[in-house]
Amino acid sequence: MPGKTDTSAAVNPISSDSRVRAVLGPTNTGKTHLAIERMCGHSSGMMGFPLRLLAREVYDRVRAIKGDDAVALITGEQRIEPPNARYFCCTMEAMDRLGGGHAFVAIDEAQIGADPERGHIFTDRLLNARGREETMILGSATLEPIVKALIPRAEMVERPRFSTLTHSGTAKLSRLPPRSAVVAFSVEQVYAMAEALRRFRGGAAVVMGALSPETRNKQVELFQNGEVDYIVATDAIGMGLNLDLNHVAFAALSKFDGQRKRRLIPSEMAQIAGRAGRHQTDGSFGTLAGGGSRSGAPLEFTDEEIFAIEEHRFAPLTKLYWREAEPRFDTLAVLIGDLESRPRHDVLRAAPQAIDLAVLKRLAEDPIAKTVRGSGLVRRFWEACCLPDFRQVGVDPHARFVARLWQDLAGGYLGADFVAARIAELDRTSGDIDTLQGRIAAIRSWAYICQRPDWVLARDEMAARARAVEAKLSDALHARLTERFVNRRTTILMKSLGQDASALPVTLEADGRLTVEDEPIGRLDGFRFVVDPDATAADRKMLLAAGEKALPGILAKRAAWLLAEGLAELTIERGSIHWQGRALAEIEMSDDFETARLNLSRDVSLLAEPARSNLETGLSEWLATRLEPLAPLRKLAAAARDPEAGSQARALLITLIEARGVVSRESAGLQHLPKEMRPFLRKLGVTFGALDIYAAPLLKPAPRQLLHALGLDKRPLQEAMLPVLSEAKRLPAGYRPAGSQIIRVDLAEKILRAAFDARSKAAEKARKERNPRFRIDLSLPISIGLEEENARRLLGSAGFRLQRARMLGEGAFGPPSPDSWTWRPRRPGDNQNRRRKADDRRKKGSDQRPRGKKGHQRQPRQKVDTGPAKAGGAFDGLADLLGG
Repeated sequence: MPGKTDTSAAVNPISSDSRVRAVLGPTNTGKTHLAIERMCGHSSGMMGFPLRLLAREVYDRVRAIKGDDAVALITGEQRIEPPNARYFCCTMEAMDRLGGGHAFVAIDEAQIGADPERGHIFTDRLLNARGREETMILGSATLEPIVKALIPRAEMVERPRFSTLTHSGTAKLSRLPPRSAVVAFSVEQVYAMAEALRRFRGGAAVVMGALSPETRNKQVELFQNGEVDYIVATDAIGMGLNLDLNHVAFAALSKFDGQRKRRLIPSEMAQIAGRAGRHQTDGSFGTLAGGGSRSGAPLEFTDEEIFAIEEHRFAPLTKLYWREAEPRFDTLAVLIGDLESRPRHDVLRAAPQAIDLAVLKRLAEDPIAKTVRGSGLVRRFWEACCLPDFRQVGVDPHARFVARLWQDLAGGYLGADFVAARIAELDRTSGDIDTLQGRIAAIRSWAYICQRPDWVLARDEMAARARAVEAKLSDALHARLTERFVNRRTTILMKSLGQDASALPVTLEADGRLTVEDEPIGRLDGFRFVVDPDATAADRKMLLAAGEKALPGILAKRAAWLLAEGLAELTIERGSIHWQGRALAEIEMSDDFETARLNLSRDVSLLAEPARSNLETGLSEWLATRLEPLAPLRKLAAAARDPEAGSQARALLITLIEARGVVSRESAGLQHLPKEMRPFLRKLGVTFGALDIYAAPLLKPAPRQLLHALGLDKRPLQEAMLPVLSEAKRLPAGYRPAGSQIIRVDLAEKILRAAFDARSKAAEKARKERNPRFRIDLSLPISIGLEEENARRLLGSAGFRLQRARMLGEGAFGPPSPDSWTWRPRRPGDNQNRRRKADDRRKKGSDQRPRGKKGHQRQPRQKVDTGPAKAGGAFDGLADLLGG
């Protein structure tokens, strides 16, 4: 071609003075490690890699040796270049095509020159990139004849594989050995394999070319750290990923190469299979059962393929793809012509049309091409067309994106505000895996744009923003992939459990959770092991086995801690001792309320001796101190067993004990109790009230709460034993009704005693009157909390009758006369007769009042709920009440 250099001689001029070594061999031969050592031995150096991920890995290794200030990382989307950097780790596209004048230059994976899409880049670096002192070409042994043809004076060095690679046949997915990789060739198949491994083996890391480098790094780290024992990947795993793999299983042996679906060639199979076995550890490869062709044929390697992979013998490469690396920029037509020119060397072949050239040709026919005039604009336009298609959308959509970019660049630079807005639009971590992958591809495009030296104002700031958003999205994508395809708990159980569940490192956390390496397997509620509710059905058996094997030791420690420090957390509920919502032991009280027998729950019975006996003893001692409020009840029970008490007193005591300290006079059977026995009962704390017989110490909150907690009193509980309450549907223990309110029985007795005192004083003044009237001061019940009308109704229930005072006559002045009261002792059967008459009226369906003289309706008498009458006269009953 006129004006062009002969391709056969298109080699860096300094190559004649430099030493070129081609270090060739299969995977796991230490080629990259050797190159790193050689570069670090020179004053400066540059290495080109096929992946940003591999460039970053080597950058970190060299930086650890030479220091941060001496090492640079240059890729299409990231540039870390200290001012004094002497060692450069680059992707092949970002590498200086002549080597940058460094003392050492290395080209990794040079056999990619045979790749239709990127091969021409690698071929150009192989032909032109040279170090002043040493050049190293790393690649497969199949590259040897090409290197000899293009660089005749190159030194050929063949390195053997450190470990052997053996074919292991076909295996089911559920029976894959740990530290295995499953290789598939479509996103759908990768996801299906990862989902299956999650069910069978707890999960897998995922590596695909569509993932961002940061996400791939994190997924690889997930596998390398041992958090998962399996990795599912596309053929991207075969290119520069250094993994601690023992086995590679192929889920397919065919892939779509962009034009057709074809079977992998043996060298491609070996590149992937060779990832098994690191350093001196042997590896194996095989296929997955059930992954055959559509015709039903099993997925298997041929004998020839197995031999070639195991012995590392493959057909040598005969061609590398080439494209003019220094085209002319006179016009778009001249540029396209140079890019489509054919090489003149026999081992070089014109590269198929890559997407950058396809976009250039598409836009050259667009009206936008009319604005591209002059070599400067043509070069700039070509640089825009070289924007990688990170989104993998194809020629037409990518060409439209480049066209918009070119229009924005027409003014010279992209404004910082405009670029910042585009980056901010992508700064969202919501969405599923596919959504995040799309955003990462888009932000990688903007990261590439921001790296260009003459495209964006405030380039460094915008590039930093783009990298930050990419890292943020990559973290979110890694989290989504891990959440979907990794069940860490199952992974740990499968790895640690094996055949011996007792070997699991089960830990009891402070909040009661049982964990294995920080992953919850369940929790202890009291002493009961409850499997994690989020566990799948497949996991439950393993979790139960793990928990139950570790329980004896854990429960013994838990019991010891409870007795030493946790007794304050115990409660008595529903007749049992409870801890953390679980019953530890059922309480069975003796008849004398002196002792209690504990029936341990099934949870506690799992404790081994002597821990169980120690816990039972400790609970019994704790319970003994908690039963102290029942001392008044124990005193009554002891007296009921005393033969000297007499049968009548014992009968009353038994009734009072069964009623838990409070019984109405009507139910007490006082007519059978000799009066001379009452002082004996009063010494026991029994009070004979006007309406109730009760043991006052048992009306305090502590004994009432304890009786209710022990299940010895089924009536509703008023925990604070307040003096007066609103009317309740069910009467709480220790209370009696008073109109629309209820009052504690001891306070009701206090009010009634004050009324009887007033009646007694009136009787002394009016000795001749049979039933004198007297006044009752209602300030006492009102101060207690009773409403005035409810106080009158309480007094009425004890036999007191209200006598309304006459109103002042017309024209009279002065204070009205106070109301007065009378008292009549209740007679036997008063309540029964009153109820019977009321029933008769309801049956007749009549609620009319009896008529008085002249048809006037008579005022009804005030209804009074009176107690049983005493034998003898009215004053005998009064004396009885006052004496009680």
